[in-house]
Amino acid sequence: MNTEQILKNTIQRCKDNNIILPTYKQMADPDLIPEGIKAELSNIGLWDLNPRNLFRLTWQNEPVSRGGGFGDVNYIELPPALTGVKARIIVLIGKFFPTGAHKVGATFGPLVEKLISGQFDPTRQKALWPSTGNYCRGGAYDGYLLGCPSIAVLPEEMSKERYDWLEKVGAEIIRTEGGEANVKEIYDKVKQLEAERGDEIVTLNQFDEIGNPLWHYAVTGRAMEKVFNNLNSGAQRFSGMFLTQGSAGTLGSADYLRTKFPSIKVGAGEALQVPTLLQNGYGAHRIEGIGDKHVPWIHNMKNMDMVIGVDDNISMNLIRLFNEDEGHALLKSQGIDPVLVEKLDYLGISSIANIAGAIKMAKYYEYNEHDVVFTVATDSMEMYQSRLTELQQEHGDYTEIRAHVDFERYLLGLDDEGVMELSYRDKKRMHNLKYFTWVEQQGKTVEELDAQWYDDDYWSSKFALADEWDEKIEAFNAEAGLLKQYV
Repeated sequence: MNTEQILKNTIQRCKDNNIILPTYKQMADPDLIPEGIKAELSNIGLWDLNPRNLFRLTWQNEPVSRGGGFGDVNYIELPPALTGVKARIIVLIGKFFPTGAHKVGATFGPLVEKLISGQFDPTRQKALWPSTGNYCRGGAYDGYLLGCPSIAVLPEEMSKERYDWLEKVGAEIIRTEGGEANVKEIYDKVKQLEAERGDEIVTLNQFDEIGNPLWHYAVTGRAMEKVFNNLNSGAQRFSGMFLTQGSAGTLGSADYLRTKFPSIKVGAGEALQVPTLLQNGYGAHRIEGIGDKHVPWIHNMKNMDMVIGVDDNISMNLIRLFNEDEGHALLKSQGIDPVLVEKLDYLGISSIANIAGAIKMAKYYEYNEHDVVFTVATDSMEMYQSRLTELQQEHGDYTEIRAHVDFERYLLGLDDEGVMELSYRDKKRMHNLKYFTWVEQQGKTVEELDAQWYDDDYWSSKFALADEWDEKIEAFNAEAGLLKQYV
């Protein structure tokens, strides 16, 4: 079937399902969303399976479960009493996206690019989402709203809540061997499915789809910029940003921020138990959401300044400190604002790893009260209540003594373990690791691998596609004809 016919099929599907696509500009600045759409959203729940929720793929949703509008970027600031550092640590909050995780935005890019360019026919094909958790949830959600059936491929050891939610939206679920670090097993299953089902499926791999970091470049980077500009009294510096590598999608925001704050330090993290970037290492870990043992194709390693290995024990102990009664009591006794303490359930397992890395970065560079370090809470504890139950069963009740130990050891006592400031050769070594996954196994070319490193325009030209895609989205909406009632 030719591209023109596929586009006709897709536009008709959007007409039938009352689907209007948001632009990247609207997701970055909800003030640009038509007032009529905002009025409709006032009667729609944040997680409802309603196509208007596509306009809630933004960091600026009102933090309510139903009927909210738009406001400032959702974030929390962690005080020195909690972090042990003078630097201001800012955490963007992903809880208030549909599905409770920002991945629902990152999946929009790869899927919509193919819909508006005639590379995916939702009337006869399924979107295949290889993932270690939230990406396939976001993909299944976006797919449902866009009338696109989905296949979720993820490791069997992921949290029960993820599987329960995927079943609710009717995604086809395929479990692969292992846990968070078993990414190759996911790739192997994808190859098998592609061979078996052929043109029936379109694979949207978060680790190599440029639409993933492009969404963060256009939306997350600008959200961080907004927060900084609002809190900056003139004495602050946008000094650092730390994010665990994962698919490297969220790290795409660093490419945007580098254009606005050239001196910023960017840190990429990984589980200390699987030190792929640090030591070409392997193994297994418990920080759900940051699959590893390879370097994603879409990771611009040349834009990194440091790599930090984060012990997964930090996350697994701090989720108890942040969510159990004795932990809350201790934190409040240390002078931490009770309002903030009650918001610590906004932080999921990988979110806490991000915070630990941001603290380590601040300590390494000896940042002071004039320095601002950003990170992201990808999701919240909504997806990990079963993990708290497992920890309670394994280790018993959470006591005051345990809370004191965790607070001193995993927050105030964080040190420079696993911290590596990168030289030019360090970055190139890490970049070269892509060869073994992507050229040898996944069919990428050496020429493009080299272009990622040597071509100064490679990454900037990729991220410039956001404007081009916005034009195509606007043309697509015009053809579908549903937007005219709002303008």
